[in-house]
Formats: sequence, C-alpha cells, structure tokens
Amino acid sequence: MRPTSTPDIISYVRAQPGASHIILIDPDDADPDIAAQRCVAAVSAGTRMIFVGGSSGTDEDNVHPTVVAIQEALELCKWNSTQDSNLNESFWEVPVVLFPQGASALSPSADAITFMMLMNSTNPEFLVGEQVRGAPYIRKAGVEPMGMGYVICAPGGKAGEVGQAKLIEPNQTELIAAYAMCAESYGFSILYLEAGSGAHTPVHPDLIRAARAASDKLVLLVGGGIRDGATAKIAIDAGADWVVTGNLCEEFADAHELQTTLESFISQMKS
Repeated sequence: MRPTSTPDIISYVRAQPGASHIILIDPDDADPDIAAQRCVAAVSAGTRMIFVGGSSGTDEDNVHPTVVAIQEALELCKWNSTQDSNLNESFWEVPVVLFPQGASALSPSADAITFMMLMNSTNPEFLVGEQVRGAPYIRKAGVEPMGMGYVICAPGGKAGEVGQAKLIEPNQTELIAAYAMCAESYGFSILYLEAGSGAHTPVHPDLIRAARAASDKLVLLVGGGIRDGATAKIAIDAGADWVVTGNLCEEFADAHELQTTLESFISQMKS
C-alpha cells in the first residue's frame, strides 16, 4: 500500500530508520489468500516492505492476483484501524513492490518495482534484455521504477543458477566494492547483495562491509540464507539497511506462528 508520508516509494525506502525488514513472497509457493495472510502477519510483526517475485515459476497469471490480494488485505487492515482511536492507520501503509524474474512477472497494482540489473550475470538478457521488454509496460501502468543493482554472491542458490551469475566469493571484497561504485555511477538507488533463496550460508559480512564502505549513497539490501535474527543483525552491523527473508516465511502454515517468529526475528535484528 502506497505510503502517504512520502512523495514516492524510494523516498520511503531511504527514510526508514535503522534496521528494516522485507518479506519476499513467491507467488509460485502459495496462493494469493495465503500470501496475503502471511503479509498481514509480517506487517503486524514489524515488516516495512513487501517484495513479490521469485527466481522461477512466476508470471503475470500468479503475480498479479497475489499483488491484488495483498493490497486488499492491507487496505482492510488500514480501514479497521480507523475504527479504533488507539491504532495508527499509517502503520499499514507498507509498499508492495515487484521483485520480478523478468518482463512476464509484472502487475499494474504494485506500488513500485525493483528495476534491476543482475550486474554479475553472464547473460545479457539479465543485464538489459528483460528490462527493455518490461519498461513500456511499467511506464503505461504507472508503477514506480526503483533502479537497483543486483549482485549474487556465493553460494548463489537458484537465483545464481537461473541468472547465470558469476558468483562473488567471500574474499572478493575489492570486487564487490567495485560493483557498488558501478551501481552508484549508473545512478541506481539500491544495491542488493543476494546469497540465493534457501542458501546454506548468507552473504559474508566482509562483502557487506566492503560494499557499504564503497558507497554511502546506495540503500543496501541483503538477502539469502538469513533464517534468524542473530544472522540478520550481523548483516545490519556490517552495513545493511534492509534484510530480506523469503524461505523463512514459507515454513509456517499458521499466520500467528509466523507473526510471533518475525516479531522475535525483527527485535533481535534491531537490538
């Protein structure tokens, strides 16, 4: 849901104080109603942005209904909060942002899109090809594009495989710094360091520190292999502004259990 407190979504992204959490919803993993329930639980726990997308199995047929269901659920929660003077309706103004695998996984109902370049892909389709195909749709739909450099680090997981990425190893700190400088030079607003969905290890903190030191202008996102608040805190302490979790949220069939788990996760991350 588009926040009323800022003129655009990227301003909202930059304005969030301290450590912030993003839930990544994969429309190929859950039907729209389940996805919406997970998002309500996550926002209740303190999540401040929702990504919708995945490395594979997503297209307009499942992305768009998922985005619509999430938006409707947030709108209902916001309306309910107006009926109680003790509640803040702006709490539910959490952006729903596309995190697409390509030009076929879009929705006009999203608040924004991570208009990304997979910077270390060996396939030009992920550098500019899919972006060229998607740009006219995004412009027509009026979805806000947020320029993002996307860099996949070892172990890479499905994202690295699908994106045909030349993975960044933990000791390649000078290389990741160069990627950060490159992203800033391109005019991107965001740099996302990704270890891969379901990765057995997260992005190494040395890489996060090197990227942060190379650019104080980029909003730094880190995801992949982060399953608990202690691991998230390591990423935040190394310089991440936002932490992204996906698989963690897919483990829970019960929304209340997910909310309780994320409350503890976010509290530890911010400690």
